[in-house]
Amino acid sequence: MVQRVISADNHILEPRDLWTSRLPASLRERAPRVASHPDGGDGWSFHGEVPRRPFGLEAVAGRKLSDITDRGGLRWEEIMPGNYDPAEHLVDMDRDGIDAVVVYPAVAMAAWVEPDRELGVALLRAYNDWMLDDFQAHDPARIVGLPLLPIDDDLDTALGELDRCSAKGARAMLIPGSPERPYNDPEYDPIWAAAADAGVVLTFHRNHGGRSKDTFYDELAARQEISVAGITTRFFSAVSPLTYMIFSGVFERHPRLRIVAAEVNCGWLPFLAQTMDQQYGLQDTWAGLPIQRAPSEYLGENVFVTILDDHVGFKLMRDDERLCAASMYSTDYPHSVTLWPDSAKWTVELTEGLSATQRERVLSGNAARLYGLSPGGAR
Repeated sequence: MVQRVISADNHILEPRDLWTSRLPASLRERAPRVASHPDGGDGWSFHGEVPRRPFGLEAVAGRKLSDITDRGGLRWEEIMPGNYDPAEHLVDMDRDGIDAVVVYPAVAMAAWVEPDRELGVALLRAYNDWMLDDFQAHDPARIVGLPLLPIDDDLDTALGELDRCSAKGARAMLIPGSPERPYNDPEYDPIWAAAADAGVVLTFHRNHGGRSKDTFYDELAARQEISVAGITTRFFSAVSPLTYMIFSGVFERHPRLRIVAAEVNCGWLPFLAQTMDQQYGLQDTWAGLPIQRAPSEYLGENVFVTILDDHVGFKLMRDDERLCAASMYSTDYPHSVTLWPDSAKWTVELTEGLSATQRERVLSGNAARLYGLSPGGAR
């Protein structure tokens, strides 16, 4: 029997006419557009300015790196259609042996920080409609689309969009990696409760989206538009939010809430679990923590991560069932670290030494259960 494989972290590049065709007429002249970059290639312009940088590392699948480095970036016509066309995305999934995917956005996350909130919410809703009505709807048995949750707007706006997207068939929603308030703030409780009641998984992608508070190192890194140090350290960006959410009792109050930290790998997770449990035992008597069980027990029940070629993490899984229960394979198509189109090779190499049960969990079972995907379905 062929092992089913689900990528719990794929991406798209929003279609170039997304906002020019879908924004309300009164806002359409202010729609973000694809524009030429002076160094070569095209990129997104949000306010008529020169694009910050041309398309490149976020759309590298199917291209040679020299196409980016030698010419300053990719033109729109050079980007694989699987970036924005759901039918072509499925073709690329089949080429990689992937049965189902969870799809994250690209520049749509800028809607969270658009200063004009009327425009920002309109951008967000237009993206959400396209993702659910066009992209996911093309094959909902294989595609889980992630609409954006306006979690830093007023509560009514956030809850209204959660309800609206849930009614459209959203199984999960994306929240900012850098929210205005930390996620252990009790003010988020109505949102956690609503998501749990609706069965909507909430996920954040590294520290992406929102008003990042962790850029000061990158600003000193020779003004790099792309910081390799930043790419590296962001694999550890879930440590603080997950730790604070667990210890503050978020999952004690909302036991059906499911949170996914995407593209962070898992090799660090056993050490975090050990440290949390140690401090729980040492400090609980005087700290009066609002949790009734060891922090590590929330892993694989309320807290999940997506992983790539994390050799350390996969080795640790052999003796750590909780790590197997919390981890979900991904390809990060079509980004620069993508494992596409070689998942057949990677899944064999990475899961060497795992039992059949452990392998099934990490490659498909956890994601299938979390996102309501059919556990069957051979390629």
